[in-house]
Amino acid sequence: MTSFIRVRMLSSAPSIMTPLAVWNSALKSFAGMGTSLSSSGARHLSTLDTGVNKRAILFPGQGSQYVGMGKDLYDAYPVARQVVDEADDALGGTLRHVMFEGSQEELTKTENAQPAILTTSIAFLRVLESECGFNLEGSCQYALGHSLGEYSALVASKALNLHDAVKLVRLRGEAMTKAVTDKGTTAMSALVVRPAKLPDLMQAMEEIKTGLPRSELAEIANINSSFQVVISGTVKGVDHASRVLQARKIAARAVDLPVSAPFHCALMQPAAETMKGALEVVKFSKPVINIISNVTARPIEKVDDIRDLLVRQVTGTVLWSQSISHLRQECGVNEYISLGPGKVLANLLRKEFPTDSVTTVTTVDDIRQWSL
Repeated sequence: MTSFIRVRMLSSAPSIMTPLAVWNSALKSFAGMGTSLSSSGARHLSTLDTGVNKRAILFPGQGSQYVGMGKDLYDAYPVARQVVDEADDALGGTLRHVMFEGSQEELTKTENAQPAILTTSIAFLRVLESECGFNLEGSCQYALGHSLGEYSALVASKALNLHDAVKLVRLRGEAMTKAVTDKGTTAMSALVVRPAKLPDLMQAMEEIKTGLPRSELAEIANINSSFQVVISGTVKGVDHASRVLQARKIAARAVDLPVSAPFHCALMQPAAETMKGALEVVKFSKPVINIISNVTARPIEKVDDIRDLLVRQVTGTVLWSQSISHLRQECGVNEYISLGPGKVLANLLRKEFPTDSVTTVTTVDDIRQWSL
C-alpha cells in the first residue's frame, strides 16, 4: 500500500510567504540530486560578452522579508536612505515604517512585502555601487529575479525606475490577494522531486490538469530546482496532484504552504489583467545587461516584450531551474551574486551546484567584506 507523506505547515497570521522561502525553511536539511533541463540559445536584447568570468546577479522573491531589514543600511549609508525614502514617497509614506518598525504580520502582507523586498534589494545594490565601486554592467552579464525579484532585476539594470517599480509591485500584491477573494478554497504545495524525475513530473502534471473536473485546478507554480517544485490551484486539485505524483514515485513528499493566494496559476488571471493595464502606461528602457525572464528562461529580446512577460508571469510558471540551466549550459555562467534579504536563492544554488561560486550580499557586514 502506498504511503503518502504530507507535511502541513500552519501559520497563525494571515500571511503570504513565497513557497520558495517557506519550503527552504521547512526542508533546509534536505539534499537532493537530479537533472536540470537543457536549454537552447536565444538572441539577446543586450549582447555584453566579456569572454571571462561569466557572472549573474540574483534578486529574491517574496518570503525573505523581516521587520528591520535594511535598517542598518539606512542608518549607515546616505545612498540607502535615498532609495528607501524615494520608495516610501512613491507609496504615500506607507512603506518605511512597516519595514523598520511594523509588525511581522503587517510586513508579510503581500502588498507590503513586495515593495519592501524590492526596495531593500536596490538599496543593497546602490550601497555596493557607491561604497565598493561595484559596476553592474562591468561585473555581470546577466540578471534575474525570482517572481517579484524580476522587478528588482529590471530596476537594477536600468530598464525600470524605482518609483514606478514599487508602485507596480504594490498593485501586484493587492491584485494577487483580491484575485481569489471569491474563488473558494485554494492551496499551494511544495514537492520534493525524486532524483532525475523532474521531466516526468512536468509531463504528469499536464495529464493531471486535463483530468481534473472543471471546478478544480492544479498547475506548476515554481520549478525552483531539479528537486524542488511548487504546485498551485484549488485544495482538491492540489491534493489530488500531490497524491498521484507520490503514488507514481515521482515526488517523495509534499508540504502544504501557508499562503493566502495560489500564486502563478490560472486563478491569478484577474491579477494579470490588472497588471496589464498598469504596465501599459509605464516606460521601460533597454537594460544594461541581459535579463532572464521567469516565464521563458531566456534573455528578454526586446524592450517591448517586457510588459507582456511581466503579465504572463502572474499566471505562469516561474522557470527558475531552467533559467539557471540556461545560464550554466548555454551562457557559461558559473559565478553568482545573490543580493537582497535572505539566502534562499544562494542556498538553492549551493545545494544543486556546489562547485559554482555564490557570493551573498544580505547584511552591512557583507558590504564591508565585499570583494570580487
